[in-house]
Amino acid sequence: MKQVYVTSAEGNTGKSTVALGVIRTLTRQVERVGVFRPIARTTAERDYVLDWLLEDQTADLTYDEAIGVSYEAVHTDPEAALGRIIERYKRIEGRCDAVVIVGSDYTDVGAPTELAYNARIAANLGAPVLLVVGGRAGGRAGEGDRLDQLGTSVAREPAQIRQLVDVAFGELRQEHASLLGVVVNRADPEQLQLVARQVEASVTASTADAITGATERPVWVLPEDPLLVAPTVKSVLAAVDGELVSGDRGLLEREVLGVVVAGMSMENVLTRLIEGAVVVVPGDRTETLLAVLAAYQAGTFPSVSAIVLNGGFALSDPIRRLIVGMDPALPIISTVYGTFETTVRINGAHTRMGAESPRKTERAIGLFDRSINHIALLDALEVEASAVVTPLMFEYRLLERARSQRKHIVLPEGDDDRILHAAAIALERDIARITLLGDEQTVRARATSLGLDLSAAAIVSPTNPTLRQRFGEEYAALRADKGMSLERALDTVTDVSYFGTLMVHLGIADGMVSGAAHTTAHTIRPAFEIIKTRPGVGVVSSVFLMALSDRVLVYGDCAVIPEPTATQLADIAISSAATAEQFGIAPRVAMLSYSTGSSGSGAEVEKVREATEFVRSRAPELLVEGPLQYDAAADAVVAAAKMPGSPVAGRATVFIFPDLNTGNNTYKAVQRSSGAIAIGPVLQGLRKPVNDLSRGALVDDIVNTIAITAIQAQSIAESGE
Repeated sequence: MKQVYVTSAEGNTGKSTVALGVIRTLTRQVERVGVFRPIARTTAERDYVLDWLLEDQTADLTYDEAIGVSYEAVHTDPEAALGRIIERYKRIEGRCDAVVIVGSDYTDVGAPTELAYNARIAANLGAPVLLVVGGRAGGRAGEGDRLDQLGTSVAREPAQIRQLVDVAFGELRQEHASLLGVVVNRADPEQLQLVARQVEASVTASTADAITGATERPVWVLPEDPLLVAPTVKSVLAAVDGELVSGDRGLLEREVLGVVVAGMSMENVLTRLIEGAVVVVPGDRTETLLAVLAAYQAGTFPSVSAIVLNGGFALSDPIRRLIVGMDPALPIISTVYGTFETTVRINGAHTRMGAESPRKTERAIGLFDRSINHIALLDALEVEASAVVTPLMFEYRLLERARSQRKHIVLPEGDDDRILHAAAIALERDIARITLLGDEQTVRARATSLGLDLSAAAIVSPTNPTLRQRFGEEYAALRADKGMSLERALDTVTDVSYFGTLMVHLGIADGMVSGAAHTTAHTIRPAFEIIKTRPGVGVVSSVFLMALSDRVLVYGDCAVIPEPTATQLADIAISSAATAEQFGIAPRVAMLSYSTGSSGSGAEVEKVREATEFVRSRAPELLVEGPLQYDAAADAVVAAAKMPGSPVAGRATVFIFPDLNTGNNTYKAVQRSSGAIAIGPVLQGLRKPVNDLSRGALVDDIVNTIAITAIQAQSIAESGE
C-alpha cells in the first residue's frame, strides 16, 4: 500500500486543494484510494475539508473511519493522541491501495510546533511528506484553507519562500520524517521559475539530511489564480445578511473580483464598472440601479457579478414591475446596512474550498493538472498501475490521454449552457482546443454571466460570410451528383451541424461533438454526406464503452444500424476492435447469438457464423469467436463448459450484438442493473471523428465525449489517414 502525508507549515496555503489533486492522480492508477485526517478541525461540526475530500476517495471509507482525533485531544495529551491516531489509521489502511493523509489546518493561534507534530505523525505512520508552502503573505490566523479578501494578498519573494522551506525542513528533520516533494502554492505568476530554483536549491542543500532519503525530490510551483481566491456572490449575500430580491440563483456561484460603490451620478457609475464587481447602490437611487441593469443586459459594459442595494429601502411597486419586465439574470441583493458597513462586509467576505464550491474545485484541479507532472508524482510515490480498471480510473485516463496531444474540437451548440460549462472544463483541464458556434457577443455574454472562463475558446458564427461561401461551394461540389445547387448549399451550411461538420471535413477542426440540443439524425446525417467512411470500412456504426466496477467493455452496435447483414456485422466487429485499442482495451471479440458454437441453427445464427468467418479472413490478427451466447463470452466458468480452450470465450472485451434491438436493450439492462457507466454512443468508421450526445447529457458526459473525440482524432492523425 502507498501513502503520502500532505501538510504545511502554516494556514491558508491551499493544502486541501493539493490533497485533492493527489487523490485524483492516484485514482488514475489504483482502485481503492482512501483519505485520512489525523486531526479534525473541530468537534463542534463536521470537518468540511474531510467531507469534501471523501467525495473523491474510492475506498468507501466513512467520515468517522477517516478521522483520527480532535485538537482538544492533542492539547490534553499529545502522546495518547498520537497513539490513537496510529490505531485508527491501522484500522483502515488494509482496505486501501493508497491513502492520502491530510495534515492539520492551524486552527489554533500561536502553535509553532504544529508542523513538528504533523511530521511526528507522518514518521510514525511511515508516510513520506508532501510539503505545501504558501506563496502569499498575510493569511488570516484561524482560517485554515479559507481564501483571502476579494483575492487580494501580497506575494512572497522567492527568497522568503526558501526561508520558509528551510525552517520546515528543520522541523521534518527533527522528527525523522521523510520528504516526498515540495509544492509551492499560490506563487507570484511572474516569478514561478525563480521560486522553483530557490526551493530546488533548498532541497539540494538538504540531500545529506534524513528528511530526503535520496538525492532528488521533485518541486512543483502553482501560480496564484485570482478566481480561486475570490469570494462568490453567495458568500457576499451571507456577509451582508442580505436577501436575494431578483436574479438567477445559479449565478450566486460567480466570483466577485472587486467592489464599486455607486455614490456618484449615473454616468460616472457606468464609467467605473469593472468585470466581476459587486456594485453597491443605495436602495433609494433607483435610477442608478436601472442603469447598471441596462449596462449588464446591453453587453457593451464590463459584466458585473451582482448589485447590492443597501440602506434597507423597499423598492416601489413600479420599479419592481420594471425589473420583472427586464427579467435580469444578474443577482440583486438587498441589505439593511449603510454604505460603509456594507462595503466593509463585502471586503470581509470569503469562500472556502469545499463541496459547496464545485466550480472552484474544477478550476483548482485544472490548475493542478497543468502545473504538476502526474507521472513524476506517481513515480515519487512508486505507484504501479492496477490491473483493475474502475469507471473513475477509466475516465481519468481518457482525460489524460486527450491532454497528451490536444486536438481541436468544434461544439456547434454554443447556445446550450451545458455545452458552455463543458467547454470551460475542457479548456481549464487542457483536454482540447475548443471552437463554439454562435454569435460571439451572445455566447461570451452568457458565459460571463455564468461565471465561465471561455477566453481561450474561439467562437465562430455559422453565418460568417467568408466561411459560409467556402463551405457552400465545398458542399455543392460534394453533393453535385445529388443535384445540389450553390444557392441551396449556401442555405444548408448555415445549419450548425453542417457548418461544424464542414469545419472537420476541411481540417479547420479535428472533430465535432453535438446532439445536446439536436436529434441523432440531425447530428450525424451531415457526417454521412460529407465526411463519409474510412477506407476499407463499409458502414458507420457505434459502440458504447461500458465501465463496469472492475473493467471496461465495448458493446457494438447499439445505436446506428438496425438490422446489419453478415458483411456489416464483420465491419462493426473490426471497427469496434480498433476502437477498443484506441482506448487501451485489448480486443477479444465475441460475436453474440442465441447459441454457442455449433449447438444451434437458424438464419440469425448462420448470419453471425458467416460474419465471424468474414472477420477472420479480413483481420486474421484479431482474436474473435462466434457465435457465442453472452454468458459464454463473459463468464469463464460457463465458457469452460460450452467452449473450452477458446482464447475469447469467458474473456471477451468486445461484444458484437446481432442487431440494434438486442444491443440497445442489453447495454441499457447492464447499465441499470449493475450500475455500469455507459459512455457513448461513440461513432466509428468515419474518416474524421463526429460524436453524438444524448439530449439529456450531463456536463460530465459532454466532457468525456470531447475527450473521446480528441483521442479518436489523435489515432487518425497517427495512422496518417
